[in-house]
Amino acid sequence: MKRRQFLKKAGLAGVAGAAAASTLAAPAIAQQRTDMVIVATWPRDFPGLGTGAQRLSKRIGDMTEGRINVQYFAAKERVGAFDSFDEVASGNAQAYHAADYYWKGKHLGWAYFTAVPFGLTYTEMNAWIRFGGGQELWDKLAGDFGLKNLMAGNTGVQMGGWFNKEINSADDFKGLKMRMPGLGGDVIAKLGASPVSIPGGQIYENLVSGAIDATEWVGPWNDRYMKFYEAAKYYYFPGMHEPGSTLALGMNASWWGTLSKTDQTIIEAAASMENDVMMAEFNAKSGEALADLVQNQGVKLREFNDDVYDSFGEAAAEVFEGVRAHSPLASEIHESFLKARADLGAWSKISDQAYVAQRNRVLGV
Repeated sequence: MKRRQFLKKAGLAGVAGAAAASTLAAPAIAQQRTDMVIVATWPRDFPGLGTGAQRLSKRIGDMTEGRINVQYFAAKERVGAFDSFDEVASGNAQAYHAADYYWKGKHLGWAYFTAVPFGLTYTEMNAWIRFGGGQELWDKLAGDFGLKNLMAGNTGVQMGGWFNKEINSADDFKGLKMRMPGLGGDVIAKLGASPVSIPGGQIYENLVSGAIDATEWVGPWNDRYMKFYEAAKYYYFPGMHEPGSTLALGMNASWWGTLSKTDQTIIEAAASMENDVMMAEFNAKSGEALADLVQNQGVKLREFNDDVYDSFGEAAAEVFEGVRAHSPLASEIHESFLKARADLGAWSKISDQAYVAQRNRVLGV
């Protein structure tokens, strides 16, 4: 009997203890809740880029079961597209989703972490960032601006652009006003064009009005959505300027430092997943979109000839010399990029490239 009374009292004490513990735990759990405002350079629901950024934002919230409370703002909903860098660096927001080459005016090194002319493909970019010293250099550059950046999307090899005339030689770029950001814009400037950097949401109106004569954007899936075919019918490939355009989740470094290792790892995993998912989505949807543009929208698909591409190469070499002279860090990033391009390119030549060439030959593609 005494034993039963003891167990009963012990059970009541356990219940009381659990209740007390739950009461104490509630504030602790509440304190773990972290707000994360993400500002983007893309219009809301824009296919691929915008939807990918929104998907990433939702994934971070879902993976933490709401412990990280993510608020997503598309371009112009909180700040302008190109104001997102300063918004995050200042701490007014915790993160941005963007193409880091937009910030090359702050430091030329930023361009390398999106894409540069004659640069790295999607698979090569992943290899350089993860295993070739790229992330360490990115951290070094971003750290100077109070940021921590991760790969969070890719669009793959981009098209060469939309033109209202045929491009048969480098001379056809003279006097051309073309939307092309990053170092690619510097390349066409060497050929006599006037590069313009404007957010994606403003390209169509500028192309239709004649404020610009040509534009690059991404590829068939995105470009069809933008209806560029209504203003320009010549669609050129391949783009020399963005062979594997990496998108970034750029975070305020001080905020990042306050997170637990668990939450940092979750964000890294969410960003890495979006890096993979976005590229798969672009590959899955671009073929059908290109067929529609050519067959139903009257688009004239053209390939840049070798003379034009050679001119791109010569101009790019001059641009890279400017990067080397810019600063020790820019030179360090460029040298690391060159090594990665040589090493990865040599392997790709006898692996992916060789296989695809033989597959196309056998299948008659």
